[in-house]
Amino acid sequence: MADRVHPSAKPNGNATNIAAGAAVNAKAAAKQPQSHPPAAKNQMYNPNRIPYRPTPTAYHRHNRRRCTCRRCFCFCCFWSLLLICTVLLLAAIAGAGFYFLFRPKPPAFSVSSLKIIQFKLTTTSDDITHLTVKLNLTLSTKNPNKKLIYNYDPISLTVNANSVLLANGSFTGFSSGPNNITIIHSTLSMASQVLDADLISSLKSDLKRKNGLPMKILLDTMVLAKMDKLKSKEVGIRVTCDGIHGRIPTGKTPAVASTTNAKCKADLRMKILKWTF
Repeated sequence: MADRVHPSAKPNGNATNIAAGAAVNAKAAAKQPQSHPPAAKNQMYNPNRIPYRPTPTAYHRHNRRRCTCRRCFCFCCFWSLLLICTVLLLAAIAGAGFYFLFRPKPPAFSVSSLKIIQFKLTTTSDDITHLTVKLNLTLSTKNPNKKLIYNYDPISLTVNANSVLLANGSFTGFSSGPNNITIIHSTLSMASQVLDADLISSLKSDLKRKNGLPMKILLDTMVLAKMDKLKSKEVGIRVTCDGIHGRIPTGKTPAVASTTNAKCKADLRMKILKWTF
């Protein structure tokens, strides 16, 4: 009879070792942390779902208020600047129209005569020099406009010889109508004016000139222009007359200064704060 082969009752050693190794590996894998999170579940899209909108915070409200204030400020600045430019443009158009319509001309001044009544230099015992001068001045002013009237405030008159003040005086205010000539006659004087050494030297040097002592006349006043119901503001005016030469009188006879080459020029004087132009 053939022999039968029966399986052994003892378990195989190799199979037991493999099973034990697999169990150990499974336990180690369970202990190690997972490096990747589990995949998220797919979310269902709901078209009727209201989207999330965060409520505005205090910071956002503050920024919105700041932008609104800045916008209002820019808006006010723009309209103010536009208004000022419009007013200036209208004023310029009105001034140009007035000028081309009426052709205003400045007043003209001229020197009619200048008489030196007294001119005396005296030196006291303590070497102080005094100057005494008396002058008779006659000027004329003409208004060359056909419809414009000039109203003058009181006029201040001054006569200088280079840097030396010779005499001063004044004349009352007056009104000069269209195409009108006004005569200004005034007596100017200076009594016992003290001069220093430099002024005395300059004055004596000018008295020795061949043409005589060079003199300059200054007129300062305020003038207002008026036409019908229109009236301008008062503006300062300075009239400078030069080209005048005179000599010291001898005895009681006045010395007549030469006014043949005298020329007068009128300039507007504007005062801004403490400066006069």
